Amino acid sequence: MLRDTVATRSEPLHVSLIAIPEAVVSTLSGIFDVMNAFAMMPSSDNAPAPAPPFRVEIVGLRPGLLELASRVPVMVQRAVDELEATDIVIVPSILLGPEGWQKGLHPELVDWCRAMHRRGALLCSACSGIFLLAETGLFDGEQATVHFGYAAAFASTFPQVPIHPERVLVVSGKSDELITSGASMTWHDLVLYLIARHAGATSAQTVARSFALQWHQDGLAPYIVFEGRKDHGDHAIQSAQDWVATHFSVARPVEEMIRRTGLTERTFKRRFTSATGLSPIAYVQRLRIEDAKRRLERTEASVDEISWRVGYEEPAFFRRLFKRITGLPPGVYRRRFKIPDYALPLSRGGGASP
Repeated sequence: MLRDTVATRSEPLHVSLIAIPEAVVSTLSGIFDVMNAFAMMPSSDNAPAPAPPFRVEIVGLRPGLLELASRVPVMVQRAVDELEATDIVIVPSILLGPEGWQKGLHPELVDWCRAMHRRGALLCSACSGIFLLAETGLFDGEQATVHFGYAAAFASTFPQVPIHPERVLVVSGKSDELITSGASMTWHDLVLYLIARHAGATSAQTVARSFALQWHQDGLAPYIVFEGRKDHGDHAIQSAQDWVATHFSVARPVEEMIRRTGLTERTFKRRFTSATGLSPIAYVQRLRIEDAKRRLERTEASVDEISWRVGYEEPAFFRRLFKRITGLPPGVYRRRFKIPDYALPLSRGGGASP
C-alpha cells in the first residue's frame, strides 16, 4: 500500500532514462520534466522546499546528441558504462516500424539493464518500452502490459511474457521491481506511482495537480478499438465475419452466419471460436458495442435509441453489456470521449468559449 510517509534518504534516487534511436521524444521528455520538477514546486506555509527525491539523467550508449524516432535530437547526458549503479531504470515509449521490433539491436543496453537489476534497480517501461526490457529475460513468466496497438506484435516476439494491454500499470517481480505501463499517456500513471512509492502520496497528488495529470483509474478498455482477428486462414469463418461486420444489428445474426456458411451449428461455433478467439455471440456483442461507442462520440442520439440501432431492444441489457465491455456506463463514456463544445469549430454567429 502506498503511504503518505516514506523513509528519508540523504541522497535523491538516481533515475536512468534510457534514450535509443527508436524512442519517442514526447514520452522521454515528459518523464524527465515531471520527475525533475520538485525543485520548481511551490512549498506551503513558506516552509523550505524538501530535497528533490529524484535525480533524473538521460543515459545511453554514449554521451552527446542522439536523434530519436521523430528525428528530434536529445542530449544523452551520461554513457551507461559510466554508471556502476542506479536506482530506477526507465525505458520510454519506442516507435515500431512495419517490420516490428528487431531483437539484438541494443545488446549493451540489455546487458546493462540486467546488471542494474542484479544490483537492486527497478526496471520500468512506458508503453512500448517493454520491447527492450523484455530482451533481458527478467520479465519471462511475469505479468506485464504494453500499448494495445502493439499487443499482437509483442506476444509474437516475446510469447513467454504474459501481457494485459487493457491494464494501465502492472507491478510484478519478487520485490515489485518490474513495472510496466500501458498505452501512450499512461506514463503519467507510471511517474505518479514512482513518486507515491518513493516520495509519498501527498507528493504524487501535488505533482498531479501541478501538471494536470490524471490516473487512468478506469483502465484502458474504453480506449481499445475492437478489430476482429482475420489472420486465421479459415475462409468460411472469414466470410461470416465479413458479412456480420455490416449486419451485426439484425435479429439473430449468429443463426444467419451459420446458415450462410452451410456448416452445422456445432462445427460453426467451434471453428469460429478457434479462429477468432471469441464465441460468435461475443463477437457480435463486440461489434455492436464498438458501433455504439462511435454513436455516443459523434451523435446526440439517446442511449435508448443507440441501443435499438445496434440491435438491442432492452436498453437495460445494453447498458450492462456496454459497461462490462468498456468499463464505463454509456453516459460516462460519452462525456469522456465526445469532443467538448469549446473544441468544436467556430460557428458563424460566435465562437467557442473555454
